[in-house]
Amino acid sequence: MFSFTLLFYYSLVWLGVLVSVLFFTMLERKIMGYIQLRKGPNKVGFLGVLNPIADTIKLFFKSSSKVLNANYYFFWLSPLMAVLILLFAWCLFPLSSSYCYISYSFLLFMAINGLNVYCVLWSGWSSNSKYSLLGCIRGSAQIISYEVLFVFCSLFPVGLQMSVSFHSFVYDGFFYFFLVPFFALIWFVSLIAETNRSPFDFSEGESELVSGFNTEYGSLEFACLFLGEYGQVIFVSCLWILFYWFFFFDWLILFFGSFFSLVFIFLRSSFPRFRYDLLMSLSWFYGLLYVLLGLVIILF
Repeated sequence: MFSFTLLFYYSLVWLGVLVSVLFFTMLERKIMGYIQLRKGPNKVGFLGVLNPIADTIKLFFKSSSKVLNANYYFFWLSPLMAVLILLFAWCLFPLSSSYCYISYSFLLFMAINGLNVYCVLWSGWSSNSKYSLLGCIRGSAQIISYEVLFVFCSLFPVGLQMSVSFHSFVYDGFFYFFLVPFFALIWFVSLIAETNRSPFDFSEGESELVSGFNTEYGSLEFACLFLGEYGQVIFVSCLWILFYWFFFFDWLILFFGSFFSLVFIFLRSSFPRFRYDLLMSLSWFYGLLYVLLGLVIILF
């Protein structure tokens, strides 16, 4: 049944996600600046706090690019789909059991998360650009490869919980990180690869692909792709904390998840880009083999 209370609750959640992404980008630029012994954004507002708001206003007032011979239906659908996937995923997160309890939230998340590959695939293919096409092919293969690791590593905590609801991890969870740290680390590596973050950002390799699948995007559609990527980083960080650590309160999960998302920033600042062939070998020849062996040993 439709409820205005539920709509208001989800609106607050979505607003919080948008604001979090806005200031997460500023935090990333600040941290990377200090790591590289330089100042980050500090011109707009006190210590540059208002800089992301100024960047957003400037980006939204820029004119949209019109790519010749592009498939405009998929060209516009891909950024919109990236934002919708992010917002739907946050609807499943156990922020308040009184409003958003879903007994099969993990299965819904896996179904929604599998649609991310279409955002990358459609955005690169519909741009009618060789750089975008190569970037989307790389990104799609990378996401599909590490989706397999992501699923298998999720089977262990979900199987022990004997529940496919995220709420069971909040109130009846366990410190699974100390029980199976190997699964937790592989799961984290798969999250980095799925979100196309450094050192696995091959779909956006500046040295050979300009900007990858989003080369032809600008203005509002680029902001949507950007929002989907950074919002997913925050979400999977909170999800990692939810699965492998145990905090009885949902606000503690959000706090430590947001803190853990800083690891993505430090990895981007500290490590060079990996080789693409080694990345795929890491998934299919090593990661998948070790995860399957681990599942067999634990279950039997």
